[in-house]
Amino acid sequence: MAGLRTQRRREVADEALVRSLFQEHGRAMLAYATQLTRDRAAAEDVVQEALVRAWRHPDSLVNGKGSVRGWLLTVVRNIVTDTIRARNARPTEVAETPVEVAIERDHADHVVNSMVVVDALNKLSPEHREVLEQVYLLGSTVAEAAKALGIPPGTVKSRSFYALRALREIHSERTPGMERSAS
Repeated sequence: MAGLRTQRRREVADEALVRSLFQEHGRAMLAYATQLTRDRAAAEDVVQEALVRAWRHPDSLVNGKGSVRGWLLTVVRNIVTDTIRARNARPTEVAETPVEVAIERDHADHVVNSMVVVDALNKLSPEHREVLEQVYLLGSTVAEAAKALGIPPGTVKSRSFYALRALREIHSERTPGMERSAS
């Protein structure tokens, strides 16, 4: 119980110390900090930090090596200096704006693939090629392809199936090792 009373007395004394320091030296500290920072809000933060340091190190205030005001103003100057150094140590942040760079793509692979597909389509029967052109190249539905080709929808489906299978076989002949695995 006695320990709590002692701690409470110390807290009250510390609070009284900070209040008296601010009342006696606050204006001078704020004026000096404002002069150094040229920013009232930043100066207030600096004064607050200086008072926190005085509260943490009360023995520095009564060491007999000069005035309390001199110590407080030195702390203010050191805080401002530390803040400037910290700001200069970090790279300046820049806004992230997307940079538009012209990207030139190599279309050679696309051209080669197109030539391979055209060559493979030419190896199909005309009936299979017509169905694939209608369904895959023109984007027709089965019903639309059936109407355009004049054949039943079931025939469009079966020709499409067999045409794709034939294309796979042609492709596997052109690229060894690409055969479909048995499922």
